[in-house]
Amino acid sequence: MTKTKLFPAMVVAGACAFGTQAAFAYDAGDFFARAGVAKVETDDGYADDDTGGYLGLGYMFHDKLGVQLSSMTKTEVHAEGGSFKQIPVNLMAQYYPLGGMDSRVQPYAGVGVNYTTFSDESGVGSVDDSWGAVGELGVDLNVTDNFGFNAFAQYADVSADIDGGRDVDVNPLTVGAGAMLRF
Repeated sequence: MTKTKLFPAMVVAGACAFGTQAAFAYDAGDFFARAGVAKVETDDGYADDDTGGYLGLGYMFHDKLGVQLSSMTKTEVHAEGGSFKQIPVNLMAQYYPLGGMDSRVQPYAGVGVNYTTFSDESGVGSVDDSWGAVGELGVDLNVTDNFGFNAFAQYADVSADIDGGRDVDVNPLTVGAGAMLRF
């Protein structure tokens, strides 16, 4: 290939590479969805170390700030001579320190509120739903401008109030990984 043909080919290839890189930036107005598999462990060993699916939906209202609503499948809890199941729902504000920058790797930190509903009580009476705080650290690895992979660790303050005034601090640590879509 001659130099006159090589130079325009390199310019086009470079423009494509930089154009693709710019698409990795997180911008205000982006919607995203995360789905995958997560494992739950508790402080006091009350819950089975369950693995299940998780789903999160979010919106970036600023290059570095977003909000996400997420949940996970049921987790079995054994306490006070019986068992029950829990389903957490989290609403979090998330901070992306590299948001707005052209980066394939986008770490984030989130804080918010956790609502956990309990069901399928067996041998413990009824269990009141729980409200508490939740914190999360995660990272997105962007493969294309709309698809990537995600990994996170999340800690929630969950207290199961069982009939008779007994409280069980479940406090799950959830670690997960999956895929992420931006649109």
